[in-house]
Amino acid sequence: MIRAVIVMNTQGKPRLSKFYDYEPTEKQQELIRTVYSVLCSRPESVSSFVDADSIFGPDCRLVYKHYATLYFVFVYDSAENELAMLDLIQVFVETLDKCFKNVCELDVVFNYNKINTILDEIIFGGQVLETNSAEIMKAVEEISKLETAYTTIPLVPKSVTSWRSSV
Repeated sequence: MIRAVIVMNTQGKPRLSKFYDYEPTEKQQELIRTVYSVLCSRPESVSSFVDADSIFGPDCRLVYKHYATLYFVFVYDSAENELAMLDLIQVFVETLDKCFKNVCELDVVFNYNKINTILDEIIFGGQVLETNSAEIMKAVEEISKLETAYTTIPLVPKSVTSWRSSV
């Protein structure tokens, strides 16, 4: 099971965090700070896999990728394959790139809802749902169309007289 997904910048500011096991907000912030301290102390030449037993509890590992100014971190247990998790980060970033044309930190900050929608299409409740970037984009576009249609439906009549005449 995937325990958490964290996207943070190189200064340690979380830009997206989703925990699939309940953790109080204070604990989440502490975990993010600890993850950042581990990541920033690692040289570039070492593996992207880290034992996270001391951070997240027994049987936990984390995998990360560093793209430009962002760290993409997935925390998972032994039920998940390490290389599959690394590939899942790649799928997430590729999908973000398709959506935002070379994703950057500002895209993550200003499009928080869309990023969450993309993540929910890939992972839901800690389980991987979809790994095909094209299918993910298709689902996100459908959701966007529904949101647009919902916001264009008039909930209040344009005028009271038109409302009364229809009754």
